[in-house]
Amino acid sequence: MGKKKGEFRTADLSDKLRARVLKLSNCGVQIVEQAFPSTTLVRFEAFEVDLRTGELRKAGVKLKFGGQPFQVLAILLERPGDIFTREELQKRLWPDTFVDVERNLNTAVNKIREVLGDSAESPRFIETLSRRGYRFIGQLDPQVQAAIPVAPNRGWRPRTTWWKIAAGVLAIAVLAGGVFVVSRWPKPDSRSEHESLTPVPFTTFPGQETAPAISPDGSRIAFSWNGDPGSGAKGFDLYVKAIGSETLLRLTHHPATWISSAWSSDGTQIALHRLSSTDSGVYVVPALGGPERKLVSTRLLASAGMAISDFSIISWSPDGKWIAYSDLLPGKGGLKDVGIFLLATDTLEARRLSNPPNCFNTSTPRFSHNGGYLAFWCLRSINDFGLYSVTFPSGEPRMIASMHDFPSGLTWSADDKRLISSAVSGAQGQLIDFTVADGSFRRLAFTGNSHLPTVSQQGDKLAYSLTSSSIASIWRRDLLHPESPAVQFVPSTRSQYDAQFSPDGTRVAFVSERSGVQGVWASGEDGSNLVQISNPRYQSGSPHWSPDGRKIAFDSLPSDHWQIFVADVSEGVPRKLTTNVSDSDISRPHWSRDGKWIYFRSDRPGREGIFRCPALGGDAVAISEDAAGVQPQESFDGETVYYASGYDKPVLKGVSLRALPGTASEVDGLPHLPFETAWTPTAGGIYFVPADSPRSVQYLDFATKHVRHVFEADTDFNSGLSVSSDGRWILYSQNDKVNGDIMLVDHFH
Repeated sequence: MGKKKGEFRTADLSDKLRARVLKLSNCGVQIVEQAFPSTTLVRFEAFEVDLRTGELRKAGVKLKFGGQPFQVLAILLERPGDIFTREELQKRLWPDTFVDVERNLNTAVNKIREVLGDSAESPRFIETLSRRGYRFIGQLDPQVQAAIPVAPNRGWRPRTTWWKIAAGVLAIAVLAGGVFVVSRWPKPDSRSEHESLTPVPFTTFPGQETAPAISPDGSRIAFSWNGDPGSGAKGFDLYVKAIGSETLLRLTHHPATWISSAWSSDGTQIALHRLSSTDSGVYVVPALGGPERKLVSTRLLASAGMAISDFSIISWSPDGKWIAYSDLLPGKGGLKDVGIFLLATDTLEARRLSNPPNCFNTSTPRFSHNGGYLAFWCLRSINDFGLYSVTFPSGEPRMIASMHDFPSGLTWSADDKRLISSAVSGAQGQLIDFTVADGSFRRLAFTGNSHLPTVSQQGDKLAYSLTSSSIASIWRRDLLHPESPAVQFVPSTRSQYDAQFSPDGTRVAFVSERSGVQGVWASGEDGSNLVQISNPRYQSGSPHWSPDGRKIAFDSLPSDHWQIFVADVSEGVPRKLTTNVSDSDISRPHWSRDGKWIYFRSDRPGREGIFRCPALGGDAVAISEDAAGVQPQESFDGETVYYASGYDKPVLKGVSLRALPGTASEVDGLPHLPFETAWTPTAGGIYFVPADSPRSVQYLDFATKHVRHVFEADTDFNSGLSVSSDGRWILYSQNDKVNGDIMLVDHFH
């Protein structure tokens, strides 16, 4: 199963939406063949471009932006992902006028980047290609098509131009809508899904502002931010800003991997859960600034995945006596071993909240405003989450609703009759409002990737984190010349990762979200002959080639459980692998070197860990007794199976195949990994990414037991490493930069 940590090319849609536009002029009628949208609005992240009015809005707020910069942006939006040369832009904007094109374009593009919060060095929206031109690289809302062509600049007036175009246009209206799927939810209630609620930016700083917490009087918001240029170190610290003010108060000075916070009922203190490799724990700091005090240490370390960050959420009871937080259970180390703890603020003693039946872990605790209830999310299987509420402090838990999408955050409405969370599908989060009494729900119609909601005690304000989706991209590097620049493999505006060379090195299998659903794809080594291998309807991942290069094994989610499928590349028809444990979740397949076996991870209760079964299906046998084992890979000599023990900062272990189940031992000389897929074996050693250096690829030599540095990536790695059979090339994925703002909704109801 691919790590849950994509190409939707609107330029491709343009080919399907072409219409012949009759453009009237003084000389007659000119036929111009271009993409014509079914709407005049183009949306990406929190921005909305209104081509009819010539306006740009962010989260519903009109920005001061127009003239030539708007025209340039509108042109680039016609064909997202395609390059517009300077000569083409000159002909479009100034066909009959002598102007300093270089200066005018540079000024316009700089203005676009300024208003979008973009940069030339790390572009999210507008990319400059040296000596070639510009292109829009952002991800458009799939419900909105590419932009209509912009007319040359002859005293451009948006409203008048649109009126003239409309008078001579015959276009095909195309309905393109996204589908939001929530499994096993009750029907939506009768409340409108499109009530008039307008989010406005509360923060617009560079970097990522996230995890908001509204003060009890509703006047201030505490949040985490990782973009303070004066901090001198990378990571999140805690800040407070008053609503309606731009004055920023920094409360902590220990940059961490993640911070979540909660206010005391009197508003004088803020509790925070810091996730760090050295000092994870729950702390308290004065709300107006001052020294912080550590209340309890925790073992919940942040990783590259979002899940750990959401598990770090804490809540302070209204009577001030309890702080609820999540942590790993004693002696445990996996994501399924997280529980909720209640910390007494007077004695600093912590006790665990009992799990409801069939709950592997519990997290995201949130006290109701009246203090009578504690709500939380429960993981019941890999893709089954239950929303629960318990009468505090000693009631029995009651399930309110369930869903298959990953929950992000949780908060009560002011009257404690509703719970608001975010449902994350793929890389996008949407806010959902549940009714506690019957589990009915409504979708909050906010655009963008929304997470971690919080509601003020008075109930008139809602704040949440709006994050620009970080996408993973695949890169190829020459291991003989690792200092040479890496080359991006099959560029896409959607996340792609877990790339695997075929045994002969001529083809590559990888995971991509380019179709809108995470799937398994294959192509030539140069990205040619791209074809989807998995069923396009089902979420799929973790591809691995058979030794003869004819088949690909992968995991998929056709129903409630992850299953393993094998597809003949020439036929393209996936067939389910049937074993004696396939009635539960099985995933992460890997072929043996002789092609006789397929190794995999089983999540069947009582039979968790690494198993193998015949490649054609049959009874599976356990490889080791390590229930945390995941991501198995057989050594090149066929005598050992390596695997990661756990998902979050795991160690790599090896087990001999001579006697099964065998006794596993840690690979000598290999440090902790950042996540379970950050390694790949070769005949002579193991390439890996160390947890304490998440941008570095290193190599452990089996013969010498020495570790050497290979190369440094531009950003943190994402899932998957693969080395070609000749040892020349390595494929890996890395994360693009993440940005985020805190959004505020007033008059929330």
